[in-house]
Amino acid sequence: MKIEEHEILIRDLVDGYVDNQEDGIYGYHGKLNIRPAYQRELVYAEEQQKDVIKSIRNGFPLNVMYFMVNEDGTYELLDGQQRTLSICRYYDNQYSLNFDGTPKQFHNLTTEEQKQILNYGIKVYFCVGTVAERKKWFEIINFKGEALTRQELLNAIYSGPWVTDAKRYFSKNGCAAYQIANDYLQNKSAIRQEIFEVALKWISDKENLDYEEYMAIHQHDTDAEALWFYFKSVIDWVKKVFGCPDNYRSDMKKVDWGLLFNKHSTQEYDTDAMEQKVSALMSDYEVTKKAGIYQYVFDEDERHLNLRTFDERTKKTVYEQQGKKCFICGKEKLYAEMHGDHWKSWSKGGTTVIDNCKMLCTECNLKKSAQDI
Repeated sequence: MKIEEHEILIRDLVDGYVDNQEDGIYGYHGKLNIRPAYQRELVYAEEQQKDVIKSIRNGFPLNVMYFMVNEDGTYELLDGQQRTLSICRYYDNQYSLNFDGTPKQFHNLTTEEQKQILNYGIKVYFCVGTVAERKKWFEIINFKGEALTRQELLNAIYSGPWVTDAKRYFSKNGCAAYQIANDYLQNKSAIRQEIFEVALKWISDKENLDYEEYMAIHQHDTDAEALWFYFKSVIDWVKKVFGCPDNYRSDMKKVDWGLLFNKHSTQEYDTDAMEQKVSALMSDYEVTKKAGIYQYVFDEDERHLNLRTFDERTKKTVYEQQGKKCFICGKEKLYAEMHGDHWKSWSKGGTTVIDNCKMLCTECNLKKSAQDI
């Protein structure tokens, strides 16, 4: 990797600035691709953007930026996107900054104030190297600031037309995936590539692939429609099976719906019957993991429900009542070697109360049948 140090003025950086949304963002005389496919969306909050301009106004140095030099004489912004967009957006009058108690956009500044900003110099390293070298350097230099997520790094490694098109569906504020699935995803951010990552995780499970392997296979596809249609099918299936939005519950955000879709979507389900099961389980005090209900109604595996267990007070009381002996083998055991078990299981209507508790040693607890003893 060949690296040359330059100083460029803000007037040059913002010259030719244009934000074409999905078609790209450019600056530096129109030759700098500010947001290559592998870059993240803008994540600076407005106050952070203002801090960049405040630093410039006070003559404080900004961190060095990195431009990758392409063979055709154009550039890609390798590091410094957040600072660059903060500068360009202020120059483009997209937010105001307080000057001596008065909020001003760039066009409100005096000529001298504008010149002070435009003539500010930024240290930039121009980098020349192979694709592999630039991607490695991109990973190294992005350890600071807003740390990259794993998905953002993978977008860099497998950049190409497929990632670019996938970001259109999954990686924009208010993107299509967010619009249809936000109620079914737990605090996932589109601009940090988290919804994209979920979609990849789900479809990779369907195809028995690691999701990085899935990205490698599709890197040079011309579009990501297959991923989008799959993701949309998952959400449509959830709404149909559980009768949403009428039967929507916030616990649905905590479910890995794609994994359930991959296993169970070939079968038909009665929506009313599913709702009756879910409702009954939601009102069951013994079920402590309500999100697990949506897995249980498909496979009836009680482990999804995290059923209540006996507390220490109850177990110690029953342990003493049994004479410190295992209920099955009758051997005296230390309390630490004992486990609380239900006389009548939850599946048969048993509850987690002291009258339904018996103490078993570890060995007998492992051997006992799932049926009531």
